[in-house]
Amino acid sequence: MTRLNSLLAFRFVLLVLLQVLVMNNIHFLGYLNPNLYLLFVFLYPLKEKNTTFLWVCFLLGLSIDFFSNSGGINAAATVCIAYVRLKVLKVILNRKDLDLKLFQLRSESLMSILLFVGTLTFLHHFIVFSLEYYSWKNADTILNKTWTTSIFTLFLCVLSIYLFGKKKTFNF
Repeated sequence: MTRLNSLLAFRFVLLVLLQVLVMNNIHFLGYLNPNLYLLFVFLYPLKEKNTTFLWVCFLLGLSIDFFSNSGGINAAATVCIAYVRLKVLKVILNRKDLDLKLFQLRSESLMSILLFVGTLTFLHHFIVFSLEYYSWKNADTILNKTWTTSIFTLFLCVLSIYLFGKKKTFNF
């Protein structure tokens, strides 16, 4: 097992345990529940095979669903954001080609990180809450929960990226 695979396995287990033991028990304002496990999707190296990445993200979402008893909605949303991750990143960075081997999210500007993480977080939460409520009668609830939970998750994810990242400077 390579050093990268060991780091990814450790990050996977740590984020799943942190999500199910700590984050799922936080109900800020009665319903806000941050999804910190999305950090795994954001920080997964771009140079790795896409099919492996999609399978790992499916297992990540399925693990969260298993412990949260949520019936597969996190797995669906996590695979969806994993699938569009590279496309969203290219649009936000305004680049057609990225050097996949050298790219580090931590080295990008704060605004780029906010846009990237915010877009994928909003998409993830919109899918989760749409599948959870599964009715257009609840569109206002879906959008409200998506918006508020996304902001809370975005704050925690960006804070984690900067606190635990190798590069400690803020680039605007």
